[in-house]
Parts: sequence; C-alpha cells; structure tokens
Amino acid sequence: MKKISKIYMSLLILFLYVPIFVLIVYSFNTTKSRTVFEGFTFDWYLKLFQNELILTSLRNTLIISVVASVCATALGTAAAIGINSMRKVPKALVMNVTNIPIINPEIVTGVSLMLLFVFFAARMNFNFGFTTLIIAHITFDVPYVILNIMPKFRQMNPNLYEAAQDLGCNSFKAFTKVVLPEIMPGIVSGFLMSFTFSLDDFVVSYFTSGATSQTLPITIYSMTRRKVSPEINALSTIIFLIVVVVLIVKNIIENKRIKEEAK
Repeated sequence: MKKISKIYMSLLILFLYVPIFVLIVYSFNTTKSRTVFEGFTFDWYLKLFQNELILTSLRNTLIISVVASVCATALGTAAAIGINSMRKVPKALVMNVTNIPIINPEIVTGVSLMLLFVFFAARMNFNFGFTTLIIAHITFDVPYVILNIMPKFRQMNPNLYEAAQDLGCNSFKAFTKVVLPEIMPGIVSGFLMSFTFSLDDFVVSYFTSGATSQTLPITIYSMTRRKVSPEINALSTIIFLIVVVVLIVKNIIENKRIKEEAK
C-alpha cells in the first residue's frame, strides 16, 4: 500500500510540475520552436526586458498586487478581530458569508463587480482603471486573509488579552504586545496569499480593467491569441522562481519561529 501511495504521489507531482519545467527549458531555446530544443541562449530574457508592453503590464500588476494586498491584509485583520469577538452563532453566520467570494466562481464575481462599477461610473464620472482593479482585488483578497488569521485565534489562549490588561497594559498595548505576535504568522500568510492571487488573477481583472491599466495576465492572454513568444516563457520562469524563493524564505522564518517557541 505504501508503494502505491508513493507511486501515486510521484505521478501527481510529475503531472503538476513537468509542464513548468518544460516551459523553463524552452525559455532558453535559441529558436521559437515549442517542440525541438535547438540550443541554449539568454536572448529571450534580454528581449523580455526590452519589451515595453510586457514591462508596463508587469509594473501595473505589481502596483495593483502590492496595494490590494496591503489594504486587504489591514481590512482582513480588523475583520478577523471583530469576528473572533462575536458569539458562536453570529460568528458562524459571518464566516459563511465571508467564504462566499472564495466559493463563488470568478466569472460571477468579475461580472458583478463590472456591473457595479458601470452603475457608479455613470453617476460619478469615473473610468475603469487602477481604482476599479484595486477595489476588485481587495474584494476577493480579504476573505483569504480572514481565512488565514482565524485559525491563529483558535490556537491562542483566549485569556491572554485580559491577562495582559490585568498586568498593567492598556487595550492598545495588550493588542500590539500580546495578540498581534500570536496572529502574525496568519497575517503574513494572508498577505502572501493575497499577493499571489492578485498577481495571477485574470478573470476578475479582465472585467474590471481599463485600456491604460492592463495587467500581466491580460497582456499574456492577448499575446497567446496570436502566437506564444519565448519571451512569455522567460517571464513565467522568472515569476515561478520568485514565488519559490518567497515560499522558501517564509518556511525558513516559520521553522525558526517554531524552534524558538519550543526552546
């Protein structure tokens, strides 16, 4: 049974990661061929950093992802604190409502937000662009932040906050010195998850973007409709490596924190 489990896991990992490794290999191909590797070169990476359309879209994506993630993390943390202080039945009700954007198909969320922005645009005279994209990304990022923070509250001793106040801390100091360090891993995880979802979101961004605020996934989609350029392979490779590095650093930090707590 153990051998079958190992074989199954190996096949699953191969299925998930072989396409990515093929993409990485062909990002170094000397030709545009997607079937034959004819030689090794860095030319596509050099051309990538000379492509104004891709660089502009990448800049837009990073700005939107960072701003939306920071705002969503702040809002999600405040919401999680409020939800944690509720009674059992209202808490369960609010959590179910909070999970709806996660379960809801992205196309429904995208079309709904588009119609909402059209409604306000006709009355407030504003255009689709960075503002609509950031609001849309915050909307689907906040539930993921709450989802990461709530388990930290369940793991925390509920009497710590009151104990800190009994020992002389005011409300603000008790929160920042006692509660915040306990839920910080959840906040960091929520931020990273929000940033990742904002970085690669296509459906919601497609319905809420403007002509001058194209994100990278939308630009890649428009390019692949004609022909996939090896520049896209190079860009995808860079993004993949950055995500891997971030995850490794995050795991190292968490392991150090766990060891320190154990000591």
